[in-house]
Amino acid sequence: MTDVASHQPRLALGPIAYYWPRARVQDFYTQISTAPVDIVYLGETVCSKRNELRLDDWLAIAETLTAAGKEVVLSTLALLEAESELIRLREICNNGRYRVEANDMGAVQLLRGQAFVVGHSVNVYNDRTLALLARQGLMRWVLPVELTAATLADMQRLRPSGIETEVVVYGRIPLAYSARCFTARARNLPKDDCHYCCIDYPDGLVLTTQDNQGFLVLNGIQTQSARTVNLLSELPRLRELQVESIRIQPQAEHTLDIIDVFHQCLIGEQTTSEASAALESFMPTGGCDGYWHGGAGMEKRYES
Repeated sequence: MTDVASHQPRLALGPIAYYWPRARVQDFYTQISTAPVDIVYLGETVCSKRNELRLDDWLAIAETLTAAGKEVVLSTLALLEAESELIRLREICNNGRYRVEANDMGAVQLLRGQAFVVGHSVNVYNDRTLALLARQGLMRWVLPVELTAATLADMQRLRPSGIETEVVVYGRIPLAYSARCFTARARNLPKDDCHYCCIDYPDGLVLTTQDNQGFLVLNGIQTQSARTVNLLSELPRLRELQVESIRIQPQAEHTLDIIDVFHQCLIGEQTTSEASAALESFMPTGGCDGYWHGGAGMEKRYES
């Protein structure tokens, strides 16, 4: 096993969860091509109606990022409801060049026999599931966001040889997926005639409590936490647990700054305590880390 002191997780950037205009997405990844991230996940994971970019566009972005030295992974939808979505899923799984992140078990079945990643929306809760997926071709899994550090420690101890682990260390928490589109419902629109209104909310639509506290975020058929999970202070623990990669989820503003904060901490240019205040200023509705510590997800235990 790698010495804990020398273990260095790679920095990953998750797929964009929101609906952004085509030009904004392309400009974003042009900037990411020179950012200090090692792995970049691309594609639509929430709603198949978001068609600003087609598969050929994602593949073109993938080529640019690959040329810049990034490992590119194509991500799939977490909830499929129509034959057209299954056709698109097959195209992604059969792309022939880039590794795929399966975000549901249908994708796992299509990817069987080739090396693939499973995303945090696949319920990998124990070592038996990991072993089953490893026999199918799994090479990396992403810890479900609701699991604890203690659970991860058990999983790491029992995981099959050759399997990499990735943990989401920054970003709003995806809590649920539904057949209904709650963003459309908030605009009194039916799902089938939603006017693609998600595009008006580049960081999702925040729901507040009666005392005006951010509680949830509506993102099409996905519900997220309003608060941003932040595990920056847990980098020593993640090294100790031999986690191979840590994931940042993109947000509409400051993603490059957030990447830089984590990068500086990973290479020892800043301590996590020095960087925490800067990171806190980039969060739209404040931070949390409750799930990691075994508490309510919206709790915040780290110091900022």
